[in-house]
Amino acid sequence: MRAMKRRQVCLLLAFVVVLSLGVLPVNAQEPIVIDFYYPTAVGGPITEILEGYAAQFEEANPGIDINPVYQGDYTQLRTTVQTEMQGGGTGPDVAVMLATDLFSFVEEGYIIPAQGFIDQMEDGEAYVDDFFPALLLNSYDEDGVLWSIPFQRSTPILFYNKDQFAEVGLDPEDPPQNRDELVEYAQQLALPDGERWGLMLPVAGGFPIWLFQSFAIANGQNIVSDDPSVVTFNDPKVTEALEFMVALGDDGISPAGGSAWGDTPTAFTSGQAAMIYHTTGSLTNILNNADFEVGVAYLPSGPANDEGLGYGTPTGGGNMYIFDDGTKTPEELDAIWRWIEFLSSPEIQADWTVQTGYIAARQSAWETDTLVNLLAEHPQYGVARDQLTFADREFSSYRAIDVQGIINTTLSSVLSGSETDAQAALDGAQAQIDSLLEEYR
Repeated sequence: MRAMKRRQVCLLLAFVVVLSLGVLPVNAQEPIVIDFYYPTAVGGPITEILEGYAAQFEEANPGIDINPVYQGDYTQLRTTVQTEMQGGGTGPDVAVMLATDLFSFVEEGYIIPAQGFIDQMEDGEAYVDDFFPALLLNSYDEDGVLWSIPFQRSTPILFYNKDQFAEVGLDPEDPPQNRDELVEYAQQLALPDGERWGLMLPVAGGFPIWLFQSFAIANGQNIVSDDPSVVTFNDPKVTEALEFMVALGDDGISPAGGSAWGDTPTAFTSGQAAMIYHTTGSLTNILNNADFEVGVAYLPSGPANDEGLGYGTPTGGGNMYIFDDGTKTPEELDAIWRWIEFLSSPEIQADWTVQTGYIAARQSAWETDTLVNLLAEHPQYGVARDQLTFADREFSSYRAIDVQGIINTTLSSVLSGSETDAQAALDGAQAQIDSLLEEYR
């Protein structure tokens, strides 16, 4: 009930605001300053790239100044925004937050939906339809209202060292297709005593949920659906996926408990890991730093049998959210939407892919000369885009921060070996989650 009331207020504010959009021009005598908060979860010169985009936008839009503010990783950014807003501050005007943060910020009343702005566009329907459908799964609420716009979107993909494949007699053009082959290949690629890991999974450090979802989906059961009040964490297929991840460490082909997110690409480019799971947003950085031929492939499917065979991955990355407590003027909101349209344009999305490896979220971006030429030279960039065919929604729910905390703590305890009964651990977590979400059902 509390969430519903706050959402109604946000929707009302958005409706009132969009009625005025386009009526008043941006005041050139008083530049409008847009505070744009962003995180990074990958290596590379992200700050310089975004400052360059801001300069391009300002040149084309006199009277609007963009203030890009780097805020650490996604978790640090979310904490900063919550602290500022709860303390009575203004927070950002636009922020690139996890696509999965939607229900948390709707509940708190911090954001307004993008839907109202889209409804005022002459080509609003075409604008939305140009985004890959999988990348919009976490943009809508359960009533079909679109709240956030994709920006730096991703899926996890498999990176592999083609030289090391050839070294052990594996075909460099034939990466593992299913999890049985993943184990077989990793066993052949691993060297004793951790001298070289056959596979690295960056699930250590307190946030294993994203990659865990990929194993659960490939095993036939996502932990979320289109109902944000329902989380399915203790399904037997989910438990089996977690037990498979644990076994990779027990077999000595992957670090027990996983590796750290930021260290994993470096381990790969230095030759310490033959295969890794990581975000496509790391692709450009990896290609720039590897002195070997880098292979990129879909995440291997579930078990090679009739019941489990199937590719699967969650989507990931960040969307653009509009923050407003009802005090922004129509001119300010118009400027904010112009900035969002600019960053989500096919041209900028294409360049963002080149610069980082993130998936250009607009389908038309892949028709630009920029990406046509990129794919001709580096076909690796098309893998994550094509894998969207098999993508499902990333974790998101009501009470998302609390529920994620339960899930991540439980996964970490099982992956690290401190909890040895995976089913019992997931059953206990499910009971806690159900208790939190009961009021929303």
